[in-house]
Amino acid sequence: MKQLFKCSFQTGRWLGLISMLMLPVAVLAQQEITVPLGGNSWVTAKAGSEKVTNNGWMNWQHADAVYSTYVYVRKKGTMEVAAAIAVPEGRSVIQCTVNGKAVTTSLEGTSKRYSLGQFAIADSGYVKIEIKGISKTGTVFATMDALQLSGTAVDAQTLFVKNNEGNYFYWGRRGPSVHLGYDVSEVKGDVEWFYNEITVPAGNDVIGSYYMANGFAEGYFGMQVNSATERRILFSVWSPFATDDPKQIPADKKILLVKKGNNVYTGEFGNEGSGGQSYLKYNWKAGETCKFLLRAKPVADNYTNYTAYFYAADAKKWLLIASFNRPATSTYLKRLHSFLENFEPNTGYLTRKAWYHNQWVCTSTGEWKQLTKARFTGDATAQKEYRVDYAGGQENGKFFLQNCGFFNNRTTLRSEFVTRATAQQPVIDFTKLD
Repeated sequence: MKQLFKCSFQTGRWLGLISMLMLPVAVLAQQEITVPLGGNSWVTAKAGSEKVTNNGWMNWQHADAVYSTYVYVRKKGTMEVAAAIAVPEGRSVIQCTVNGKAVTTSLEGTSKRYSLGQFAIADSGYVKIEIKGISKTGTVFATMDALQLSGTAVDAQTLFVKNNEGNYFYWGRRGPSVHLGYDVSEVKGDVEWFYNEITVPAGNDVIGSYYMANGFAEGYFGMQVNSATERRILFSVWSPFATDDPKQIPADKKILLVKKGNNVYTGEFGNEGSGGQSYLKYNWKAGETCKFLLRAKPVADNYTNYTAYFYAADAKKWLLIASFNRPATSTYLKRLHSFLENFEPNTGYLTRKAWYHNQWVCTSTGEWKQLTKARFTGDATAQKEYRVDYAGGQENGKFFLQNCGFFNNRTTLRSEFVTRATAQQPVIDFTKLD
């Protein structure tokens, strides 16, 4: 009897140990993750001086301000939101809202952990966590630098900007850049001219957007939304001297201005390579088609000339933006592409989209050829899956690019797309261009 009891007791111990060993498998599915606010949140409704910094939310004074944080979950389930929060003075009440459910929490004192609510997540995809202030007795509501998420919807595969290595809080808040690389393999001869059109749908002309039409191996040409009152047609050529500081470029490697159009600013640029820059302030409009024309041709002394034109629909004429000579270069146009990027981190939560259509090239012998094939790619932010709100492809005979805004229908990177040939060859009298 004693021996039987001992065996049963030992068996029970082993069963208990086996259960304990199996427990982490279940726990793993509900592990806690830390989401740094500096790279994953925005002030989406703003009343005053509130802002997101690398260290989190600063100067949170106004009840009208709403901070929104986004994460991508791969499965449905539950999500608990918690945070270490400090209230510098007095008492505060804040509200956390996820999928329409709002939970209020009272805060007081130096940094301590609070649960901000448990929420149901109905499907995989992006989840928006909104937090706003309700009341306070002190100067600010609170200071926070991260959210802790747990629950059955949260696991190691949850996507967000993990840390600030490589300045990814900045790049992550800007959002993923996306590109179309055009296939010119069927073009016979050297490409001297590149023609492209862009149409930005109404409501997609978000501040900070750069809709780049005519990209090439040595530069880029397109249009921007720079502020609520300013838009630009921008054309830049990189120097062959690799640096982010234009002051370091030797004299024999500088981009030389040959000529520029009326009211066009010209100068140098840096930070993302360096070279010659030009732009025209021009009030292009969403919903209207914008036309771009670029030329590259080798000239004397191992230089290549790059000249950009923009079609002004109101004046019904091609406007010269600028003409630059690039040293240590003898080439026609190579690596033709377009891209869509956001250069304003504060608007990285807003979607922007553009159609890129009617792409044509003209060779040095005067032969026109339409481009109907393109490859979709993304930048490092997309490739690391820090942001997966990107898309591209073709619809209704046009290529398109879309990014930011935390939509869920992403396109597989490196997908290839084909549009139908239109036979609408551009009618351009090159002899009448400035």
